[in-house]
Amino acid sequence: MKIRHTLALSAALSAFTTPAFAQDAATQDEVPPAIDASEIVVTAVARGQNVLDSSVSVSSLNSEAIVDLAPRSSAELIRQIPGIRSESSGGEGNANIAVRGLPVASGGAKFLQLQEDGLPILEFGDITFGNADIFLRTDYSVARVEAVRGGSASTFASNSPGGVVNFISKTGTREGGSLGLTAGLDYREFRADFDYGGSIDADTTFHIGGFSHIGDGPRDVGYDGARGGQIKANITRNFANGYVRVYGKYLNDHSVAYLPNPVLVSGSDADPTYTSIANFSINSDSLHSPNFRPITTLDQANQVETYNINEGMHPKVLAGGLEAEFDIGAFTVTNRFRYADISGAFVSPFPGSVTGAQAAANAIGGPGSSLFYASGPQAGQIVANPATLGGNGLVANIVTFNTRLNSLDNLTNDLRATTEFDFGGGSASLTGGFYYSQQDIDTAWLWTSHLMSVEGNGDAVLLDVRNAAGVPQTQNGTVGYSAAFFGNCCRRSYDLEYTTKAPFAALGLEFGGLSLDGSVRWDFSEAKGRTFGDGPVTTRDINGNGTINRAETLVSVLPTTGAALVDYDTDYVSYSVGANYLVTDSFSIFGRYSRGGRANADRILFNANNVDPATGALRSSDVAVDFVKQAEIGAKYRSGGLSFYATVFDARTEEENFEATTQTVFSRAYKARGVELEGAYRMGPFSLSGGATYTDAEISRDNISPANVGNTPRRQADWIYQATAAYDSELFGLGVNAVGTSDSYAQDSNQLVLPGFTVMNAFVNLRPTDGITLSLNANNVFDTKGFTEAEEGSIPANGIVRARSINGRTLSASVRFDF
Repeated sequence: MKIRHTLALSAALSAFTTPAFAQDAATQDEVPPAIDASEIVVTAVARGQNVLDSSVSVSSLNSEAIVDLAPRSSAELIRQIPGIRSESSGGEGNANIAVRGLPVASGGAKFLQLQEDGLPILEFGDITFGNADIFLRTDYSVARVEAVRGGSASTFASNSPGGVVNFISKTGTREGGSLGLTAGLDYREFRADFDYGGSIDADTTFHIGGFSHIGDGPRDVGYDGARGGQIKANITRNFANGYVRVYGKYLNDHSVAYLPNPVLVSGSDADPTYTSIANFSINSDSLHSPNFRPITTLDQANQVETYNINEGMHPKVLAGGLEAEFDIGAFTVTNRFRYADISGAFVSPFPGSVTGAQAAANAIGGPGSSLFYASGPQAGQIVANPATLGGNGLVANIVTFNTRLNSLDNLTNDLRATTEFDFGGGSASLTGGFYYSQQDIDTAWLWTSHLMSVEGNGDAVLLDVRNAAGVPQTQNGTVGYSAAFFGNCCRRSYDLEYTTKAPFAALGLEFGGLSLDGSVRWDFSEAKGRTFGDGPVTTRDINGNGTINRAETLVSVLPTTGAALVDYDTDYVSYSVGANYLVTDSFSIFGRYSRGGRANADRILFNANNVDPATGALRSSDVAVDFVKQAEIGAKYRSGGLSFYATVFDARTEEENFEATTQTVFSRAYKARGVELEGAYRMGPFSLSGGATYTDAEISRDNISPANVGNTPRRQADWIYQATAAYDSELFGLGVNAVGTSDSYAQDSNQLVLPGFTVMNAFVNLRPTDGITLSLNANNVFDTKGFTEAEEGSIPANGIVRARSINGRTLSASVRFDF
């Protein structure tokens, strides 16, 4: 359903504008590369504070650091922030992201909110096949990225108790612009970035920026999997007592969604060795191929429709908003409003299993079955020797995730008023506000099943099976017009609307070097709508030739009656209290305790134990909201060019969840303790910065699988870390960057280990003349193998594990013109 709202009300609210995350329009475009004691924290706090005076853990990256690091996705950039675990292996989106100590039981960023200019990209960061980072792109329009872990994120944003990562845009306070052209040297992608901003008159500034790209992307898929772009623009009018800003964004992009790929694992679960399969590099290949493009299935109305796998992750966003801040009497009234029309698709092949070619044929057609090429240069010919098919004799039983994102439309408005006054010999600030959002989740799962060779370089082909009598068992490589390899599950549609209303308040006190603050938020969440599915399996003449083959007996349809209703309300209270003491001008200590909630959305549906399908009511209020409780104690030091921050944390997390790829339901609790470290040093043109987080985590309760209690949550490493060393002079700059993790477990059973790894990145910049910069960037210089997840919990008999890996080495060259 489309968001229903009153335009007149929206316009009225917008007349006050800017939210609980407002930034000063005059200072946001440029900040130092490292956190500075004088830098103002604007994300997830009641009012702007410098770092040493705040009782939150915060980090930022500025625009120049973003350019130097040349991340291939937003998730690759986010992994540079201390304390954040970003599994950047999904491509331009579809990353799993979590803050220190909090789990990633399923996909997306459940407890972390991704924002653009202080408002959420989506209200829920883990919508199935609609993760928030899919709709986020990093380009020259970004002034800085600011991240708050834990703390006041519980009360200054809804559904984000773990933290907030805020991508803050340039607003034209610095006159000039840039044009950058980038080409992959060992991968095929070409990209153009631009931005320009400045003054229209003495009181008005503007900024415009964006990008366009085309090519395979960082992995060889054999077609233009990456294509499209983005444009963002804003205009700011300054007044004597405030400002008004109008802004917009248009994103229409395609990128390849990398899902788990087959890799050979030998040794033992505790000490495994991961090796690429013959003719398939786990670092640079994918099961995507130009020989697997059209996908025929039934659409949401149960009519035959053909889609294309090259649609990939396809975000379409048309967003606009209005922001302002004004001093009215003793109050500073701020508000931010945005409406985003969001749609698109998520299409990608998932290997339900990988097995020997002949065994795969026999499993479909019975003993004595034969394989035939269904696509590619040998289409129609028999596979003479299945043992050598594709150079490795393997076949992938593919379930194609073809999900239509009909509407993820999002309306948000955040209004607050702040006043300051003398109190008890010190000063006080009082903030009150109200947040409102509507979030559509209108999606359809139209999955199909296919048989495919396992080949790299974009050479994989579809395969047909004929039984011993020569009767076709598949149709043009299609095994079934359903998720046949998943038991014909998952023909679904969601038509939902979530409304969130949240009054919030904060009180801050300062007495000399002592700062105290407390905040509270009361979220009211309303879920309404309906779902259909999982669809029944029937017989249908898909190709219209008047006969029925085996594949056409495996056709999933969406039921048109008998919708499961969703109709429930819930509310919860979040709070956060903190104290900071400035011991000296360069050293402070702080402590904080917070409880924040996350309202669950689509992932608790299709489960009658959670929601009554007849009435839409909750079976138990416990499944509606998951709470996170966090305690933090830390110290901050900054003097001259040296800064160092340390935070000890304790986190307790509840979680109700569902994972689409494994059809697994989660109902459990976690606890974690650890320490987060961050430091930076600058001396002249030389700088060094880094961070490391140690986490000791365990599953403390599991209602589904009690045997997991006491185990380490899957993919939770003891250590994650990052470091950058750079030298920057007038003529040239160079730097190296390392990002790494220690060992973790593939699954909660704590058997198969995902080995730790360190990725080295490097950059060199040359400035032959003013306004021109030549750059060479290398990501994963040593082509390191790094695995972020695996479907198998232990090594199977054939030694083939389906795992998602980081990208291998990619080299790019660019020229940038500044003017």
